[in-house]
Amino acid sequence: MQFDLKDFIKNALLEDIGDGDHSSLASIPKNTQNKAILKIKADGIIAGIDVAVQVFEMVDKNLTIQILKKDGDVIKNGEIAFEVSGNAISILTAERLVLNFMQRMSGIATYTHFLTQKIKHTHCQLLDTRKTTPGFRYFEKLAVKIGGGQNHRFGLYDMIMLKDNHIDFAGGIENAIKSTHQYLKSNNKNLKIEIETRSIDDVKKVLEIGGIDRIMLDNFPPSEMKKAVELINNRFETEASGGITENNIVEYAETGVNFISVGALTHQIKSLDLSLKAVQ
Repeated sequence: MQFDLKDFIKNALLEDIGDGDHSSLASIPKNTQNKAILKIKADGIIAGIDVAVQVFEMVDKNLTIQILKKDGDVIKNGEIAFEVSGNAISILTAERLVLNFMQRMSGIATYTHFLTQKIKHTHCQLLDTRKTTPGFRYFEKLAVKIGGGQNHRFGLYDMIMLKDNHIDFAGGIENAIKSTHQYLKSNNKNLKIEIETRSIDDVKKVLEIGGIDRIMLDNFPPSEMKKAVELINNRFETEASGGITENNIVEYAETGVNFISVGALTHQIKSLDLSLKAVQ
């Protein structure tokens, strides 16, 4: 699936501007030239600089942007991310969309960085999930990568994930795996297969059947997770999911699991405080 960034920005601007930024048009002379800075008001990781540049360019290609921070940089309260200069009305018309992108993306990148730093002494990789804002997934997953995490599947189409409901509706683990292989073959598709397990017995069944790429260990306590990882013994990739927080992520990572997926990366974060301020 291709994502058209320019079309997305165009539609987002249309949603915000409608038939005109009347506040700016009413109060500021048409040809007024000015500049503004993006002020950082909290410590964290900056994300969305590249997207912001494209927003400004779409609003007014004559705006000039001086980049002082790049995506992924560690930032401190009081620093400046960039300076934009040119037509004052154009700057204000782009302001809210730029902030909407950057505040959310920077919040996600900041929390992702925080968690990856906690487990950097292990070989475990941090993954996001599909728990994203409808229509905004591209940017939220981009922010995860900027923060040092990795992307899980982007949608329902680029990986097979057989979760508990799939397995139950299919009539069990064996039926689910067998049917999946038949489907992929008949549709000439080559997709990786991940299957969710809810107990050590489930893990044993999957190991007996095979035919998958990754085993998800869902809501296993760390002690059971460690047993499962040892049982799997690198035969398949392993992923921990469910009930993992910043308070226990280190314990899970130290079980030897390959991946930890955390939905909170994109659906329970606090946006980073940024503001666009006119330079007098």
